[in-house]
Amino acid sequence: MAAFNVDAFAHYLVNRYLLGGILVTLWLTFLPIVAGLVLGTGLALMRLSGRAWLSGIARFYVWIFRGTPLLVQLVLIYTGLPQLGLKFGVVASALLSLSLNEAAYLSEILRAGLSAVPQGQRDAAAALGLRPWTVFAKVIWPQAMRLIIPPLGNSVNGLLKATSLASVISMEELMRRGQVLMQVNFEVLEVYCVIALYYLALTTLWDLVQAPLERRFSRGDAMSKALPRGEA
Repeated sequence: MAAFNVDAFAHYLVNRYLLGGILVTLWLTFLPIVAGLVLGTGLALMRLSGRAWLSGIARFYVWIFRGTPLLVQLVLIYTGLPQLGLKFGVVASALLSLSLNEAAYLSEILRAGLSAVPQGQRDAAAALGLRPWTVFAKVIWPQAMRLIIPPLGNSVNGLLKATSLASVISMEELMRRGQVLMQVNFEVLEVYCVIALYYLALTTLWDLVQAPLERRFSRGDAMSKALPRGEA
């Protein structure tokens, strides 16, 4: 068995081809999170609407995408949909799969956060004559964000690593580019170690972003708990 090649490891650590894969991984994380938030918010509102048919559609969607592996969804969208006349390229298939999957998980996070806002807050806002959309945007959503931010941050962290699954449909993100280098130079362990360090660095950087966000959105909750009863 060949020894670990330190020189090769150092070379791959600054390899431009691999570094380019980091950029692909980043936008492959960012775009599905944004799309997932939009679609997930709609699904969460459908679940909370009180209309059985809307809630049923949302439940079915979440059941499908949370109950099947993301890897299977990627392959079905890339290779299965063309048999039904819907053909997507590699990039579109990766973005669509990640977005649809993320929306299912984010919808449950959003639903839990929205449900946690006391009904009295809604009633008080309605009694002031505020329109439903204003009540949602100005009263419900800011309070729900305090509960949503921590699990939302964890979802970003998880999605960042899950983008590696897009390599199975030849999406040239970080993992796929590493696999290409392995096939050329047969230095598997060295490349995998570099990839692992890159993912570790990315998730660590996100942790540094998430922590201040959590503190900021929890500040209002901490202040309200510090006030004497009746002043919050």
